[in-house]
Amino acid sequence: MNSFVIVEPDKCIGCGTCEVACALAHPIDAGNGETLAPVTFKPRLKPVRGARVSAPVQCRQCDNAPCVNVCPTNALIYSKDSVQLVEERCIGCKTCAIACPFGAMEMASVPVKREGVPSLSPAGSFVTKAHKCDLCVNVAGGPACIPVCPTKALLLIDPRSLEANSAQKRKKSAFNLLQCSFE
Repeated sequence: MNSFVIVEPDKCIGCGTCEVACALAHPIDAGNGETLAPVTFKPRLKPVRGARVSAPVQCRQCDNAPCVNVCPTNALIYSKDSVQLVEERCIGCKTCAIACPFGAMEMASVPVKREGVPSLSPAGSFVTKAHKCDLCVNVAGGPACIPVCPTKALLLIDPRSLEANSAQKRKKSAFNLLQCSFE
């Protein structure tokens, strides 16, 4: 089972702090050393705000991920208990975005890199690539969105915590059944 981030919508206030933390954890150089500009603000999650509920939408790190199954270049792979994007392999075909049942896979314009240096020449300065949550696998401390949430609405679920949560619910359910049978 892959790890993933869930949100408790009743706690989320839609402040967008998680979105900013995500963009800061994955800076994109605009070619002039500026990483926080409108053209480079590319968070890997999107807050959705409704009349009564708000919550960020991000990759669910599916075990049998439709995006991985349809990618023609194997740019999406299973690695580090999650679904990871190998950006160099992505051709921007958008098949993964169409296949994602949660709308968490996006396409983003990123600066073209030549010999490892971003280039912003007028012709062909940007290319479209897949863009998704990677659980901040290359960021110390894990997902950057979780610790900054002011209401603690975001939680990292991993196989061990899921099993512990299920065991706790089974015990509670069994205790409630026993208690009801003695009444």
